[in-house]
Amino acid sequence: MSTLIFRTVAPLITLVMLVFSAFVTLRGHNDPGGGFIGGLIAASAIAIYGIAMGPGMVARASGPRSLRSLWSEFNIGETAVALSTPMVFDIGVYFVVLGTISAIALALEDGGGES
Repeated sequence: MSTLIFRTVAPLITLVMLVFSAFVTLRGHNDPGGGFIGGLIAASAIAIYGIAMGPGMVARASGPRSLRSLWSEFNIGETAVALSTPMVFDIGVYFVVLGTISAIALALEDGGGES
């Protein structure tokens, strides 16, 4: 059970943290920050709001429809191709893993620049 003061201040704290989360996420390209830390800040804001108001209120405030994926299916000849919003995430993860492992493998092969 949260206190009256916490329930009163939690929405303001949540709003400030969500705005800061967006700022940190967007500035992460050129400065410290990025999607990971921005997501952690946003998740912390949601946790604070949930502790103050209860998980049911968080579910109502977030709007379950906004968290659903979108799916489309296209037919190319006799082949059905499914496209979805989770696929965009998977493609991003693919390129992160490809770049990271390739860089590590090439650095190991290079031997640290020694000839």
